[in-house]
Amino acid sequence: GGFLTNEQKEELKEAFELFDSDKDGIIDYHELKVAMVALGFDVKKAEVLELLKDYDRDGSGNMYWDDFFDIMKDKMLERSPEEEVAKAFSLFDDEGLGKISLRNLRRVARELGETMSDDELRAMIDEFDTSGTGE
Repeated sequence: GGFLTNEQKEELKEAFELFDSDKDGIIDYHELKVAMVALGFDVKKAEVLELLKDYDRDGSGNMYWDDFFDIMKDKMLERSPEEEVAKAFSLFDDEGLGKISLRNLRRVARELGETMSDDELRAMIDEFDTSGTGE
């Protein structure tokens, strides 16, 4: 059981709609795989094919939004908060250095459409800077 936050629901909807290019509420194998990877799930081809087979209602090899939501809801609820944090961290730490610099933070803020001054970004880093290195 358990419930997704509105933010998580929105994330699923956005991922599905992004890859449902003809907006018919149905995605195929490739779109499903890419959507799952975009949501931070490292899925193998066999796993995606298995999901499609289990949920294929009409023999089309496609997946409907409702089924996608059910599958991804369970997957998201199985994920621990630590995994969520690690996933988010790796988006910022694009150099794989295990730390987030002001430049990383600035890049992600820009990608998200946030207009924040360096002072604001620096304050965020200072708040979570446990090593005292400014990163």
